[in-house]
Amino acid sequence: MVFVFAGLILSAPGFGLTNIEMDHEVLLALGEVALALILFNDAARMRLSSLKGNALPARMLAIGLPLTIALGAATALLLFTDLPLWEAAILATVLAPTDAGLGKRVVSSAKIPVRISQTLNLEAGLNDGIAVPFLLIFVTAAEVSTTLHASDIWLTFAAEIGFGILVGLGVGQIGGRAIRWATARSWMTETYRSLAFPVLALTAFFIADLFGGSGFIAAFTGGLTVAWVLKRVSQDLVGFIEAEGQVIDLGVFFIFGALTASLLSSIDAATVLYAVLSLTVIRMVPVAISLVGAKLQRSTILFLGWFGPRGLASIVLALLVVEQAPELAGLARIQLVMSVTVLMSVFAHGISTNPLIDRYGRQMELLADDAPEEQGVPHARVRRAA
Repeated sequence: MVFVFAGLILSAPGFGLTNIEMDHEVLLALGEVALALILFNDAARMRLSSLKGNALPARMLAIGLPLTIALGAATALLLFTDLPLWEAAILATVLAPTDAGLGKRVVSSAKIPVRISQTLNLEAGLNDGIAVPFLLIFVTAAEVSTTLHASDIWLTFAAEIGFGILVGLGVGQIGGRAIRWATARSWMTETYRSLAFPVLALTAFFIADLFGGSGFIAAFTGGLTVAWVLKRVSQDLVGFIEAEGQVIDLGVFFIFGALTASLLSSIDAATVLYAVLSLTVIRMVPVAISLVGAKLQRSTILFLGWFGPRGLASIVLALLVVEQAPELAGLARIQLVMSVTVLMSVFAHGISTNPLIDRYGRQMELLADDAPEEQGVPHARVRRAA
């Protein structure tokens, strides 16, 4: 919130103190690096044992994410008559992924059941990579004004997700074993072990991207694999990559705030309405549908639905659209709606995080030990009581 607000104030028309102009390719590169580092770090810190028996992330990714895109596209068609079908789908896809960095306070809170925090963490770690194939399909369809064959769609998904996972597994295995082997022989100090983490994150990202896979899925999978190979990842190991990722992340949000300041005069009622719906109905209804039958408390479903902040992932995907299809007729509208939605999300989720964590945590303390929120996750009660 502070960095976005600083960017807005320093660049606001009329009383701005600075005028930031940056090539979108530079901002895209910064955003991709920051997101890859954050995803790798979050995955490396994740307790893999707590994921066993937890089907909630798969439900939200396989059911909730496509429904979010579909509902977002339908809403865009209703509110923006200037957007054709495929461009409405592009807008919905750009705003579908959640931000792992903005949700860090939620997923790291000891007041939240492990199963719920890990569900949000895993969803945020994978949904941006899964959204990329959708985005490429819709961009291609918008450019050629025709539908794609089913075989093309599945081939794109297989390449993006499959190569992303394979590269992440490979880099995580090789890198994790190399770190463990060198450490056992006193060839690598703790400092250089921590320096290896950002190298592995970016290696996974760029190799996957080179072969047509999702670099974001590769980074997240690589972090999970390193955590599994090393068995235990200490705070000292992830401290450097966390700090490095956060610095770049905050820089991107400052630039985002500065660039958004120039768009304030273009905001209309339809844009604001779509942003509000994107953060509420368009997100929360698909999440609720995806969790039907999970027997979760209504407060849990609302919690999972609300904490889908939009941030770095949406900025990066919007920049990908600019790079891939700069001639789209509705590109300005897509950028404006994305900017307003992310802007609202940064402040709405930032302000509500601590109060809602406290309230939800108190409700969870009243649940029985065998409640669905605690099932399938070893030692969930121990962690939450800490």
